[in-house]
Amino acid sequence: MKLLQLILFVLAPQRRRAGWSGPPGHSGVAAVFAALALLFAPWPLAADAPQSAVPPAGIPVASPQAAGVASGAAAELRTVDLDWFDEARQRPVPVRLYLPPTADGDRTLPLVVFSHGMGGSRRGYSYLGAYWASQGYASLHLQHVGSDRSLWAGNVFGLVSRLHAAASDEEAVARVGDLRFALDRLLADPELGTRIDATRIVGAGHSYGANTILLAVGARVERDGRVVDLADPRLAGAILISAPPFYGESDLQRIVAGVRVPTLHVTATEDDIRIPGYYSGVEDRISVFEAMPGARKVLAVFAGGSHSMFTDRAATGGLALNAQVKAATRELSLAFLRSVFAGDEGDDRALRDWPQRYDGIVARFVAGGS
Repeated sequence: MKLLQLILFVLAPQRRRAGWSGPPGHSGVAAVFAALALLFAPWPLAADAPQSAVPPAGIPVASPQAAGVASGAAAELRTVDLDWFDEARQRPVPVRLYLPPTADGDRTLPLVVFSHGMGGSRRGYSYLGAYWASQGYASLHLQHVGSDRSLWAGNVFGLVSRLHAAASDEEAVARVGDLRFALDRLLADPELGTRIDATRIVGAGHSYGANTILLAVGARVERDGRVVDLADPRLAGAILISAPPFYGESDLQRIVAGVRVPTLHVTATEDDIRIPGYYSGVEDRISVFEAMPGARKVLAVFAGGSHSMFTDRAATGGLALNAQVKAATRELSLAFLRSVFAGDEGDDRALRDWPQRYDGIVARFVAGGS
């Protein structure tokens, strides 16, 4: 066990069972999540190495094969790193934008806006961003500076307090503010904004990021007698990977009752967050799906795997299974995006036919409210 993990195991309070909250607002949860973050955050990855400068527009996408993109197509994809700053909130909002080939510049693009998990960065989940771009979508990957990879820097004895702040109500709300600001900034950009179709935007996220997207599409929690409503009407759908329930909240149906967009829920039978005294398993991800109102929802549960399998890590959950799940998740998310933006029977059929292609690794699949 790594030294930092051991320290946090000792410091973490004993909780019987929980998922991450967004927002938590309960004392002790951040210290527990500190240990979770060390276990499951995408760290240390070469893709998350510090950058000395912002890469220029047009750099090739790294590791195209890992992203499911043919090498020839990857050479034409573009990534653009932008270091935006929200003056109103005095908060940096770094982003990475994946774009299809410039040859497609005459048409506007549907957009996926992606929120990372605890301790991640804009450079993570590239296997999704690069793939979506190869299929004609723009993909905007946010970096939430209050809960990003910078948590791992600095004095080890300050790590718990940094993670405590990262799991606070304030940070959970700020993450949704990052999304809103980034969309505003992108759509207003005189060059990049002209390439985006503002009527076709879907939110996506993993773990903490899934909770961020849930809040952005209409999930509501009550704090101090006031309902926190952070819905952004520009989001037409949500891709929720490993979405935990909202910590300390027992009535999931009430929380997600305001969600009115199609949702795709992706998890695995071993999608577990587990430390001594703390456990959140696949049943929590399924509970979020089941609580979601309406029939325009899809659930895919892979057999085996792990919680961090859905990051850019290449071996977690099993080397062979990891690659298969990434490929299957890419294909499923694409079918979902096409269904959201087109909505005809042909696109819905692609969703329903998807499990036949991955029968050996899919434990459960539900399309609709049934």
